[in-house]
Amino acid sequence: MTMSRRLQILLDEERYERVAAIATVRQISVAAVIRDAIDRSLAEPDDRRRAAAARDILNAPPMDVPERVEDLVAELNEIRSRRA
Repeated sequence: MTMSRRLQILLDEERYERVAAIATVRQISVAAVIRDAIDRSLAEPDDRRRAAAARDILNAPPMDVPERVEDLVAELNEIRSRRA
């Protein structure tokens, strides 16, 4: 992505130190941390919905899955047939 707009902002010392510390840990620039914060806080509704769905999937408890592929396919087919 080509950067085409320059923005100047003033931060108090405490905010700057927080941003700079994150930049140091991530080994990226302060500007990159701020761009990332903008992207996350001003995400489109669809992006937020996808992110929430991904969090739900990653936080879901483990479930039993058949060891054999054939058994898994049979289980999925049974579930699908109940919806019809």
